[in-house]
Amino acid sequence: MNLFPYDSETLVSALSKEEVLTHLNKVTREVNYLDPRSQARGDILFNGLVGKKGFRISKVVNRGDTFLPLILGKIEATPRGCILFINYRMFPGALFFIAFWSIILLAFTLVYLFLNPNYGYAIICFLVGLVNYIIAMYFFNRQVKASRKVFHQLINFQMKD
Repeated sequence: MNLFPYDSETLVSALSKEEVLTHLNKVTREVNYLDPRSQARGDILFNGLVGKKGFRISKVVNRGDTFLPLILGKIEATPRGCILFINYRMFPGALFFIAFWSIILLAFTLVYLFLNPNYGYAIICFLVGLVNYIIAMYFFNRQVKASRKVFHQLINFQMKD
């Protein structure tokens, strides 16, 4: 389990860069959450954008998930296929709230240690902050594993059409 909301990997595919981008583009849709017509269909696996050099996607989910990773990828062509450089990151909004609550609880810990000595409250604030962070990293890493599985199945899929 990573201690930070970040993971990366490098994949080698026998498919060409164009084949990977084409296949990824077929299963990715840019979504406007205010327009119900742009919601995912059954054959769409990812929400996001696919460009000529890379992509910025996230796995399609049926309900909101705070810890869903943002998958950033860069593809480089090679003579026998391509190399994919993949980064899994927490969405900025979720990262902001984890950092915000961690800083607030750390500040309360320091207040209860030095300004208004109450060691019981200091320990409680520190433990709540620690548990909050550990739970967030656990759920983020679990979602990275699920997203990685879907992405690997997509990359290893042999194009039939």
